[in-house]
Amino acid sequence: MSAVPQTSSDHPPLGSREAAALFAGLARKARLLVAVSGGPDSVALLALLAEWAREPGRPALHAATVDHGLRAASADEAEGVALLCGRLGVPHSILLWEGRKPVAGLQERARAARYGLLAREAERIGGAVLVSAHTQDDQAETLLMRMAHGSGPGGLAAMRERADKGGLMLVRPLLGMPKARLVATAGALGLPFVIDPSNGDRRFERVRWRALMPGLAEEGLSAERLALLARRIARLDEAVALRAQALLPVLLLPAGPAPVLRLQFKALLAEPEEIALRVVALALKEVAGESGAALRLERLEACVETLCEAARNGAPAARTLSGCVVALGSDGVLTLRREGPRRRGVHPATS
Repeated sequence: MSAVPQTSSDHPPLGSREAAALFAGLARKARLLVAVSGGPDSVALLALLAEWAREPGRPALHAATVDHGLRAASADEAEGVALLCGRLGVPHSILLWEGRKPVAGLQERARAARYGLLAREAERIGGAVLVSAHTQDDQAETLLMRMAHGSGPGGLAAMRERADKGGLMLVRPLLGMPKARLVATAGALGLPFVIDPSNGDRRFERVRWRALMPGLAEEGLSAERLALLARRIARLDEAVALRAQALLPVLLLPAGPAPVLRLQFKALLAEPEEIALRVVALALKEVAGESGAALRLERLEACVETLCEAARNGAPAARTLSGCVVALGSDGVLTLRREGPRRRGVHPATS
């Protein structure tokens, strides 16, 4: 591990007071588990949290490093983080991703494994809140990737400062902070850190988008602007989601034996199209539950467009989505029930 001081007037290191303001929302938590890869972002977060947590009444702080076993140096790097944690007085665990590694979709599978290991560690130490060092730069890259994938509003909101990962509360207090300030912080504090060589491997989509960022910034699409866009979309997405959640129970009609759901679909014609999409997506989730097939936004949009056109004309229509049969009667009532063994998928408007 190496320490490279990097400071400038544009990207000064974070001070204790600024860090305390960023961590204020964590003060009432009992335990925190900070994920530390060994890179400059996460070691800076670790050091800032360690200083902040020393104050009376602050949460107990733990740290963990996931060793994915993908590089020969990864075990030594994890041990380097353990030494740093010892120096800072923070209990630390090394979590191993064991077993055969996939050839395809490596980064996605590694991410899923990482969160699984961290979730188990958070539970082991007493239900800790996971804290990660995602930055403004990570947010901008995520937004660009999801735009390229055709995500809906929920996807374009990118990463949230607080998220539920299958029962694990994840908090990203540095999401509005430029990465350069974290690098400067690590340098100013003399913290050792590593640079993962995979960060320059153009086989990975995120790396390719990262390489485009300087050119985009020259045209005005800086990481700061993109992250601001993600926050604005998140604000709109939350408002639309709340409206759809409030509207669904109002539109529900008495149904037969579960799992069957009936709703007054024709009333959705008075709502904006996005609300109709969200209500149908919520209804599908209600019927299909965890066993439902994955939802694709494009197919949901096509289905709801067909249903709306039929409802305007007082005509029946039927489709299959997310493992459900979706049938509109000439009276404007939509019935949803599980399809059976054969299933097709669509992404919800929130994906």
